Amino acid sequence: MMLSAPVAITGIGCISAAGHDLAAAMENMYSGRRQPSAPRCFQTTAQAPYPVFEISDSSLELGNSPALSLARTRNLALIAAKQAMADARWNLENLSKYRVGVCIGTNVGSGNCHDTSLGEIKFQKNTNNPSLSRFLHSSPTIGIIDAYGLSGLSQTVVNACSAGTDALGLGASWIRNELCDIVIAGGADAMYEITYLGFISLMISDQSPCKPFDRYRNGLNLGEGAAVFILESPEIWKKRQKRPHGAILGYGASADACHLTAPAPDGSGLKSAIAEALQSAGRQPHEIAFINAHGTGTIDNDRIESQVLADIFPKIPFLSTKGYTGHTLGAAGALEAAFSIACLEQKQLPPSGGCTTPDEELPATPVTRVTSIGGTLALSQSMAFGGNNAVLVLGAGELIT
Repeated sequence: MMLSAPVAITGIGCISAAGHDLAAAMENMYSGRRQPSAPRCFQTTAQAPYPVFEISDSSLELGNSPALSLARTRNLALIAAKQAMADARWNLENLSKYRVGVCIGTNVGSGNCHDTSLGEIKFQKNTNNPSLSRFLHSSPTIGIIDAYGLSGLSQTVVNACSAGTDALGLGASWIRNELCDIVIAGGADAMYEITYLGFISLMISDQSPCKPFDRYRNGLNLGEGAAVFILESPEIWKKRQKRPHGAILGYGASADACHLTAPAPDGSGLKSAIAEALQSAGRQPHEIAFINAHGTGTIDNDRIESQVLADIFPKIPFLSTKGYTGHTLGAAGALEAAFSIACLEQKQLPPSGGCTTPDEELPATPVTRVTSIGGTLALSQSMAFGGNNAVLVLGAGELIT
């Protein structure tokens, strides 16, 4: 495999139950604050009140925007994109000069357009149906394209819970292959009753706040959110003299081909994705300062992931941030990459959310208090239904020249 050139990250925006932007999320995580609750944005038929990590409606304010009538996932993506654009110091006027791509990972996407007439569309020949138009324009990718008048490459990645990580890896490849000057990449997903009930039916949802890697973990909590990155070619960010937050150095992906919903028991798929990411970055395991693990709080995921981390990264600190955000599905990998860059910038890790009694049967356990880190490299990894695995090697801003 050829060595991948670093791709600069010049802007980051995110919104989740942990905070309405990246700074607020990091402050809450360093303080160990988390606020799961019963679902508020939909009425559920579930017999037990499984908690979720939902975003307050006040954080979703978009002003007088037509997006307010569209799907919640699109709104989340637009909020994160607006933050990222401001952070990177881009606006509509100066962006129009460049080839700008958009690559967003999602699972829910437009699915939570609650309109009973959608089921009847397939029997109609009229393509001007307003419900169909709302459904199509609620795509988070199309939302960003429409908002900024873009015409470059675009892709929506729907790859279960690795979608956000895969979207960042794909977006970085567009920069490396000179297909785009700038790429807006990340992930977005909203709370949705079908996924809520689906995870309950799989018996992997916890009726209490989730506890990744904890001895008493009993499943995941769903969450919602979005994270968007601005990726730039060296020519662009150097010309603008915009100091990058960090860089995407490597990306790896694999499929276990083992089970529809469970990871391979030996962790072989995740190991393969880690090896590919490290190789493409030209790095060795001992160079990694910390790992942001997938860490859902389910019995199997945490056991297998812990074993992989113990095998490849012995004694290197790791954490799960899903104890603060819930499992945000297609947004998870992008949110966790954003948190990883912030940890590199601040040179410390928050406590792994919800882990108060480390499981002695696990070969590796996460940090349980604010922990200082050295080094300039982080690894952020995602594991998904279908046996999908995706891994990013991320670097601090000082590595970019």
